[in-house]
Amino acid sequence: MKINSQHIDEIVALLAVAANGNFAAAGKAIGRHPTIISKRIASLETRLGVRLVERTTRQVHLTDTGKRLADKYRVATDLIEEAQEEATENANNLSGRLKLAFPATMGRLWLAPKIPEFMVKYPNLELDINYSDNYVDLIEGGFDAAIRIGDLTDSRLVARKLTSHKRILVASPNYLQQYGTPLEPDQLLEHNCIGNPSLQSYPIWRLSDGQQLAMVRTNGTLVTNDSIAMLEAARAGIGILGAGEWLVAQDIHTGTLVQLMPQWHFDSDGGIYLVRASRHYVSARTDAFGEWISQLFQPVPWK
Repeated sequence: MKINSQHIDEIVALLAVAANGNFAAAGKAIGRHPTIISKRIASLETRLGVRLVERTTRQVHLTDTGKRLADKYRVATDLIEEAQEEATENANNLSGRLKLAFPATMGRLWLAPKIPEFMVKYPNLELDINYSDNYVDLIEGGFDAAIRIGDLTDSRLVARKLTSHKRILVASPNYLQQYGTPLEPDQLLEHNCIGNPSLQSYPIWRLSDGQQLAMVRTNGTLVTNDSIAMLEAARAGIGILGAGEWLVAQDIHTGTLVQLMPQWHFDSDGGIYLVRASRHYVSARTDAFGEWISQLFQPVPWK
């Protein structure tokens, strides 16, 4: 099917409704009367033979089919914009906007200090970086790429593994001097373990030595989902912490924390990945960042 000017108007109308929530706001956003927006949507529904919008007296809502179609149209329009931008770019002088999502604590510790190097290398790029431990939808949020830790579940994403991820046990020397050093997983029952409710198995710690699995229902006086708060508590001798190597590596190196039972680690460690939306065309900006971040993790910066 060939795309003509009417089809383009219909696509623009659907994207405007998806972005603004109703015909009036959509019309204002693109400079069209709300009735025109409504007619374009109706025309698109008739042409495709599916309902894209549920209409009430005050609101409109995209159907599941409408949402999926709008997502695909959004990807297509992004590709057109990127292609036009890159048609005028010099391959060695990238420009434009690169929108990224980083895990909050890991991003601040290990990526934020290095990002200026990337910006010096590509001075005409504009970076928009979201630091958050909350899950962000790359497609809905218009992100070019993201760093993810752990197991990946979104099949819409293309992933490049940057490094393995291992979650280990640590405690401060003062804590160990006062309460003793556990040598086996079942001895953790006798200790104050810092709880992380973000873990899927919380409050159970699933530990593996590569051959056997130990499941320990931990107890402790502190439960928090904030990595820095857990780290500070472990440094202060509050209890035993189970955390990613990236979080505790510097403290192990300086002796502030000591690794416990090094043969045991959490069994669902996964990896650290660079992910992007699944599409055939990838911008030169995203490619450049992918190559740079891959080099940053060779070798792993915290080892």
